[in-house]
Amino acid sequence: MTARDVDPRLLRGFLAVAEELHFSRAAARLYVAQQALSRDVRRLEQTLGTPLFLRTTRTVELTPDGERLLPHARDVLRAHEELAAAFAGPPRALLVDMNTDGPSTGRRVLERARELAPGCELMARFESGLTHAAGEIAAGRLDVSFGYAAGLAPALRARLDHRPVRHEPLAVLLPEDHPLAALDRVPLAALAGESVYAGAGNPRTLEWTGLARELFAGRGIAVAPPAPVAMGKEEFGRVMAKTRNPVLATVGFLDMPGSVKRPLVDPAPLSPLAMVWRKGFDHPGLDALHRAVTELQNAGGWLEVPPDSWLPQALTPGPDGG
Repeated sequence: MTARDVDPRLLRGFLAVAEELHFSRAAARLYVAQQALSRDVRRLEQTLGTPLFLRTTRTVELTPDGERLLPHARDVLRAHEELAAAFAGPPRALLVDMNTDGPSTGRRVLERARELAPGCELMARFESGLTHAAGEIAAGRLDVSFGYAAGLAPALRARLDHRPVRHEPLAVLLPEDHPLAALDRVPLAALAGESVYAGAGNPRTLEWTGLARELFAGRGIAVAPPAPVAMGKEEFGRVMAKTRNPVLATVGFLDMPGSVKRPLVDPAPLSPLAMVWRKGFDHPGLDALHRAVTELQNAGGWLEVPPDSWLPQALTPGPDGG
């Protein structure tokens, strides 16, 4: 390969590092792994036959040749974008699954993305469960969803990309006459001996049931047996009133008639919500969703893990924080 054949992707990585002067921030900006970005920069340096950055453990600086490349990289990428725009039709609607037709973190991300990209059509869907939605994404019938991605089957997860969005505190829905309903917050130990509904038997929500089983293990809490799969607030409330089992939910879950919602504590369990999309998928609406996630995370501390919290084993930081 010669300079004449440089891949625009390599120039895009170079430009991000040149503007950020920080590989981690540049990788986050491009939604790629830092290792992959470093590899692309080395490949570009090998192609051009010259180092482009001076790297130390603390700083990243452009070399004279890096400074010389910078305006050319911008010109090439601008021309590349203009060429793509000239022959591209309007993008189709981006289909974004909210899981439920109610308040949710996914809905907040979607609404902010619509504000950031008013020219894109981002269309909400309600698939009720990441396991089902992920299969639809892999098949190309849906574009984006939200949920506990680490709980997906490995073969399915391998066909998807995902990024952490939020550590959502968990709660329990209780019949309003339940003895624990009088508490402002429900300690996990207080649920010992209870059967708590967590979607068991619903093939759409296997990841949620798996999360519940891990949380309840060793605490004397049973996963409630399968109940009729209910879609929508009215039907779900009707089934809940009939079974009278407590229900595992997030603190942002919609309020249900005849029930109360109480945060869980001691420890406070967190559900690791991720945004999920198909590997290699590209759409301006997806870019807007990424920007919305980053903005909301920074404003709300969505990835913070408070003291005395619980995370699934796959997400629990080790001694080195990794």
